[in-house]
Amino acid sequence: MKEVKCSCGHINHVGTAFCEACGKPFQNEDSNELLDMRYEGSARRSIVYKKTIIDKVWNFFSSVKVGVWLILLTLIASAVGTIFPQKMYIPPTIDPSEYYYLQYGTFGELYYQLGFHDLYSSWWYLLLIALIGVSLVICSIDRVVPLYKALKNQGVTRHERFMKRQRLYSITKDVTDEELARVTKQLESKRYNIRMENGNILAEKGRFSRWGPYVNHVGLIIFLIGGMLRFVPGMYVDKVLWLREGETKAIPGTNDEYYLKNNEFTLEVYDKDKDKAVFKDALESIDKTIAKNYQSDLVLYKAEERTVGAEPTLTEVKEESIRVNQPLKFDGYAVYQVDYKADELSKMSFYLEDKTTKEKLGDITVDLNNPESSYDLGNGNKVEIVEYFPDFYFNENGEPNTKTPIPNNPAFVFKMYTKDKPNGEMSFVGIMQTIESDTSDNQYKMAFKGVEMRDVSGLTVRLDNTLWILAIGGFIFMVGVIQGMYWHHRRIWIQRINDEIVLAGYTNKNWFSFTKEIDQVLEGTSIVRPEDQKKKN
Repeated sequence: MKEVKCSCGHINHVGTAFCEACGKPFQNEDSNELLDMRYEGSARRSIVYKKTIIDKVWNFFSSVKVGVWLILLTLIASAVGTIFPQKMYIPPTIDPSEYYYLQYGTFGELYYQLGFHDLYSSWWYLLLIALIGVSLVICSIDRVVPLYKALKNQGVTRHERFMKRQRLYSITKDVTDEELARVTKQLESKRYNIRMENGNILAEKGRFSRWGPYVNHVGLIIFLIGGMLRFVPGMYVDKVLWLREGETKAIPGTNDEYYLKNNEFTLEVYDKDKDKAVFKDALESIDKTIAKNYQSDLVLYKAEERTVGAEPTLTEVKEESIRVNQPLKFDGYAVYQVDYKADELSKMSFYLEDKTTKEKLGDITVDLNNPESSYDLGNGNKVEIVEYFPDFYFNENGEPNTKTPIPNNPAFVFKMYTKDKPNGEMSFVGIMQTIESDTSDNQYKMAFKGVEMRDVSGLTVRLDNTLWILAIGGFIFMVGVIQGMYWHHRRIWIQRINDEIVLAGYTNKNWFSFTKEIDQVLEGTSIVRPEDQKKKN
């Protein structure tokens, strides 16, 4: 910034409203309008420079109105994001595009299309958060640096026009040195920091409270950084893992470093007879069973060796049973038991039958989660799976389809090869039924034999390396709140001008308490109580 020299010799930046050292006004010097003391009349970059693109960007983000609008838009977006459940809270087995339309109709579909179903991970929401951070940084720098310099350079002896244009102002004649000494002593008793120059007095206290808003900004910036770090890989994980009994899977969010095996799932329910004495009213008020305990017996493995295209070598780390609020913890991660699914279909058995003679030519067992493509029955008989529908239904065109990849209602299209039918025959089979058209002339069919079921544990995997950053940001923010709320920056200038004692006072807040304090300081002296010129005007 360019500089301008005051008559007192102090060099100020162009755009400064009044001299940092003596307080002489540079504009409207003869005006009686009260001085704007918010930033000590200092020259802020956003006010001085307005020509280049950088200046315009700086000025845009230094505006408090812009910051308020950004926060308001973020709050509105956050509120809209709570109308329907976010993607992470809907059943993981259902396609979000179908879920929002089926559950909430056209409005739900629009909600999904606009991206509000995954709001807090969307690029534009993160952009809003980043813009708020940029606004906070620029607002703070634009104000705190010139304010600090102005307060640091303020002199004891102030210009006469500076004194006259303060909110609290009074003139008193015939004040003795003893009275001034008494005032000084009473100011010290009020814990004012006293500076004296040529018989003039500057009493000041609570200057540190002026930095409260900027400490707030620092805390908020750290908090926002912590929130945005949640989208950096390895900093935050909140994943759902459905693990079937006997199944081993890589733990999501660990980059396939850790694996988990579910040895067994146990479900205990309240017995209306045995537990009636303790939960009589609750058990009698409902007809369904209530889970007393559900736990998963887990084994944690770590992948030691990795070869491309091959299964990793797993080393057992520990074995543990987890329950609700009793997670498995390892390497900063925590695995919680949050849900379960009892009696999920695991395997399905079929047999190949001659429709005429009812002769059974062999049977097969299909793993519903990992079916093989073909099964050899021996004696030249073979069955191939042409199509598999885990959650079978007929779509609007009357064609077989699947709702989800979960085997809730499995159905198969088999191709059967026998000695007398080397070209094969097709058979469509579901639970307890074989579906054939009226024109079918098949000699053979596949028939349902039975099912095997197993339980599924619903687990949540969590890792949060940002909590300490959020905690620090929150703590600093609260320090700033307390700093600016419970302390006030108060200054009292007492000067001898033309054989008169001129008193002026300023505080950044709580003027009523400040005037009462000045009354106490002047008690026992002839110095006139300062008048509130704002009320007078």
